Amino acid sequence: MSTTLDSPTDTQVPVLRNYVGGAWTAPSGDADDVVNPATGETVARVPLSSAKEVEAAVAAARAALPEWRRTPATTRARFVARYLRGIEDRLDEVAAAIAKDVGKTLAEGRGEVIRSMEGLEAAGAIPMLLRGQLAENVASGVDAEMIRQPVGVCGVISPFNFPLFSTIAQQSAALVCGNTIVWKPSEQTPLTQQVLFDIIDGIGIPAGVWNLVNGGREVVEAMLESPGIDAISFVGSAKVAQLVHSRGTANGKRVQALGGAKNYMVVMPDAVIDQTANQIAQSGFGTSGQRCMAGSVIVTVGGVWSELKDDLVARGAEITLGDPMQDGVDIGPVVSLAAAERIQAGIQRALDDGATLVLDGRDPGVEGNGFFVGPTILENVDAESDLAREELFGPVLAVVEVGSLDEAIELVNGSPYGNGTSLFTESGAAARHFRAEVEVGMVGINIGVAAPVALFPFTGWKKSMFGDIPIQAEASVDFFTRKKSVTTRYFS
Repeated sequence: MSTTLDSPTDTQVPVLRNYVGGAWTAPSGDADDVVNPATGETVARVPLSSAKEVEAAVAAARAALPEWRRTPATTRARFVARYLRGIEDRLDEVAAAIAKDVGKTLAEGRGEVIRSMEGLEAAGAIPMLLRGQLAENVASGVDAEMIRQPVGVCGVISPFNFPLFSTIAQQSAALVCGNTIVWKPSEQTPLTQQVLFDIIDGIGIPAGVWNLVNGGREVVEAMLESPGIDAISFVGSAKVAQLVHSRGTANGKRVQALGGAKNYMVVMPDAVIDQTANQIAQSGFGTSGQRCMAGSVIVTVGGVWSELKDDLVARGAEITLGDPMQDGVDIGPVVSLAAAERIQAGIQRALDDGATLVLDGRDPGVEGNGFFVGPTILENVDAESDLAREELFGPVLAVVEVGSLDEAIELVNGSPYGNGTSLFTESGAAARHFRAEVEVGMVGINIGVAAPVALFPFTGWKKSMFGDIPIQAEASVDFFTRKKSVTTRYFS
């Protein structure tokens, strides 16, 4: 619910703050409750910042931009390295904040921190990618060159499910390329950013280079409309991604907007069953299915489902749900009561459409007021049903059986999304054919979560990404810099 900051309950839970111009700033206006998804308890209040507060952050970022872009790229990279060391020194604290925010287990939180650190390490090489090009004597006495320069002030809008990893992928390259940042985290999971900006506050980065504005829709709209923001990097649902892209580009901004997914995992008859079952379980049930790269549809070829079924169901049934801060827990809750209700409704719709439950996680038996949905598997799923085509974002796997690899590829390519897909096979010929023909941005061969390491671009096709340039690696350098061609002649 939304309440004013001066209400009598303000003293019961902390009110989170923004970070603008190198200092923590007191919020104004209303705030929303931040709820621990494992307990249902309110643990903080996140300010719903106004357009005025966005403009204050944009002004700070614009004021810092001239000096920051003149700072040598290697020096800018050293600030990112200090940030990396700060996160490493407080790894357990950051992992606990992620677990409390999202409902991930501590092990999953640590995993996110470690992958994020790899992204920061890769950002240290970005100065080498900022080199331009030079061609002598393109005409008599004339030289031509291309140089890269920062885009300017960049607005970053991050998703709830990876409050650290996604932000590193979006922001580290922006900073090293010489841009300044106005960052809006998800209002559902804002706790992690408070720890991160405590680290940022201590690395000595110039005031105004890195700014934090908490809030909801009004903040996003203000960022899209602000003439002081030159580029927008967004990660979230497909519907909002499309809106951000259309409105941002209409206002003259460069925009990358990564959206939703429906990821298919294709299993061939020659797949190694026990390893395949393990990969599918980790992909579909890990982080309670709240990953844009989570597999959610199992496409079994040539009757292999009869071999895979018992092993996969057994693995799902063995998963322990509970408080993610406790030892021995495999997966925690989903992020909110609304998310749990949406997932439950999606399962019921599939049953109404004729699907059959082979593993029922609708009542996982976890005590308390947390938002838990257990691992769920449905077979006999219609390939054209909502469960097989629309993102549910929960620990739910749908099984669709087909007769051939080409039928499986046709099913994958018929999806409106194109984020990630996986093929389980020991046939190099099948893998090569699949890799060549699927219309998806990220492909795994015997890999359940095909998210690329930081050395390669994280990209999606179709409704999974709006804009031409993805995040990570050289792609981020392309997005966060503008190319300038210079042609030179001297007469003396």
